[in-house]
Amino acid sequence: MQEGVYVPAGGDRFRERREVFATRTLDYKVSTLDTNGGLFISELIDDHKGGPARHLHYEQDEWFYVIEGEYIIEVGDERFRLGPGDSVLAPRMVPHVWAHVGEGTGKMIAAVQPAGKLEAFFAELAKVKGAPSREEMQKLFRAHGMDFAGPALEID
Repeated sequence: MQEGVYVPAGGDRFRERREVFATRTLDYKVSTLDTNGGLFISELIDDHKGGPARHLHYEQDEWFYVIEGEYIIEVGDERFRLGPGDSVLAPRMVPHVWAHVGEGTGKMIAAVQPAGKLEAFFAELAKVKGAPSREEMQKLFRAHGMDFAGPALEID
């Protein structure tokens, strides 16, 4: 029988800090190891405006919940403006994109079910230094059960 897993506020499941593109910190809250691959939950902390390229997950549904700040999330053809307490679900195989658009720091929870390879993707992404080519990113996405579906959101 597995014990409970405690992660303190502002902390990471493995007490690590993962920085992506020098603008986003990723803290694992629930690891794939904790759920036998059934669920992965991370907290995304954005110090700058922006977000990832539009993409889709082949086998995972992804749920976003805003803790702090303001985000725009597009799922398929729908656009949502989210603030603290708002959430949206991006079903598998539906292209989606998001961006932190508010002033100051943004914080959002992202949960994927089943976990798939997203935790491993974030670990690999945190190792990337500088600005990788589109080809390098596409290879990384595809190796982890995702695909590019368009550019990142343009932020005013």
